Amino acid sequence: MSGRGQGPLAGVRVLDLTSVLMGPYATQIFADLGADVIKVESPDGDTTRYLPPGNDPARGGMFMNVNRGKRSIVLDLKQPSAKEALLKLAETADVFIHSMRAQAIGRLGLDYPALQAVNPRILYANLYGFARSGPYRDYPAYDDIVQAASGIVDLQARLSKGEPTYLATVVADKVAGLTGAYAVMAALYARERTGLGQEIEVPMFETLVSFATVEHLCGSLFVPPLGPPEYPRATSEARRPYKTADGYIGVMIYNDKHWRAFFHAIGDPEWSKDPMFASMRTRTQNIGKVLAQVAAVMEQRTTDEWMALLREAQIPAMAIASLTDLLHDPHLVETGFWQERETEEGVLRFPGIPTGFSATPGAIGEPGPALGADSRAILDEAGFGSAEIDALIGTGAVRLAEPA
Repeated sequence: MSGRGQGPLAGVRVLDLTSVLMGPYATQIFADLGADVIKVESPDGDTTRYLPPGNDPARGGMFMNVNRGKRSIVLDLKQPSAKEALLKLAETADVFIHSMRAQAIGRLGLDYPALQAVNPRILYANLYGFARSGPYRDYPAYDDIVQAASGIVDLQARLSKGEPTYLATVVADKVAGLTGAYAVMAALYARERTGLGQEIEVPMFETLVSFATVEHLCGSLFVPPLGPPEYPRATSEARRPYKTADGYIGVMIYNDKHWRAFFHAIGDPEWSKDPMFASMRTRTQNIGKVLAQVAAVMEQRTTDEWMALLREAQIPAMAIASLTDLLHDPHLVETGFWQERETEEGVLRFPGIPTGFSATPGAIGEPGPALGADSRAILDEAGFGSAEIDALIGTGAVRLAEPA
């Protein structure tokens, strides 16, 4: 069952011209929270449609998850009649969101002034690689590119003996997508107070630089700098899961209370009296030595022994879980996080909505739609007559889903 109409964004209509992951992740959040998200695709469709695995070659698993709860209309925006159809849809939309470079959306004649002219209250969100006021404005950007440009890859190199590596997740796409989601929701709130629409810009590069420097700006916050832009604890080579007698464990002995509890739990050894363990400041200044000492101790017990001891001491710790483990994690099972349902693509398991609302809970929608599955219905709702829709289809300006 679709989540449209159920959730805190019920009644909000979104025209979604995004593709790949950054924009679709933002609009997945909108759909999960009840918005009517109309995914506007070219005749070729979103490129992620074709990423395996999947039973349908035009709807892979990643696409079906990140585009759940949305409706699809195919418009060939290179044709004037398709552009006019989109502008008519915009008359009743709350949000227009795209992930094209500024130059590309401008060539289509779909920049903010064009949308504002048909709907002064519309919120127009640009999600792209680099802010259009700088020299990188026309550079193409994907997750790996922004990880490289934003300092993330260099930070990872500190943990891998100087070898640059990417994070094993598309962090740039997802952080920028989350930023886009909160920016649009903030603009919706502002419009409720002022009645005004506005344009929003969410560049991946600037977003990831902001993200990376939350903790890493450090001494470079000051002018002149009091130190390099680096949080030593996060980049220490010793900061890694601890090896136990039979596996690995994640442990965070962080504040003074944790350290006192840890030392008490292991019998207050003589080395625990070293002044470098005395405070947050001294531990940070000697972080490599501190973590190395803990690592040596951790090898003396099994993972289960450590988990029991650390739970008793109320020190944050978890065994290392794989993504496969998480599919059957007892906490996620009991909270109902995983949601299995019968669909036309068979039984699918969706990750749940991580946020909860006591009065207006959201709902997971149907898997990402077939290309053009809702073209006719969307145009009909917008007031197009049957003859007009047939004419648009006849010229190829609008496409319908291929028969199954």
